[in-house]
Amino acid sequence: MPSVDTTPLIAAVDQLADRLRALPQSTLRRGAAQEGLALARSLSKRAQRLEFGAAMEPRTMPDAGVFAVGDQVSVAGHDMAQALAEDPDSAPAALEWALREVRSAAARVG
Repeated sequence: MPSVDTTPLIAAVDQLADRLRALPQSTLRRGAAQEGLALARSLSKRAQRLEFGAAMEPRTMPDAGVFAVGDQVSVAGHDMAQALAEDPDSAPAALEWALREVRSAAARVG
């Protein structure tokens, strides 16, 4: 089974998570936290679909507040990387999608 290099995804997720953790409350409340949460939810749902397929309806990541969003992005991104590593057949397209989503969210966060 070929392995999947998720290093670019982990790096992008970690960088965005760190940026979100460092933002002031005012910036988080003006939309950065909302962007981060939307990304975390999207990554989380896709990772669950890869991991469980149709056997289970993906759960929605809860809104844990503006100060938790960096951690939520990190957890969801690392879960996605793990799901990709465990499903190398789906990995190329899913990895490309995940990287595009993270980079797009990072651009919107600023």
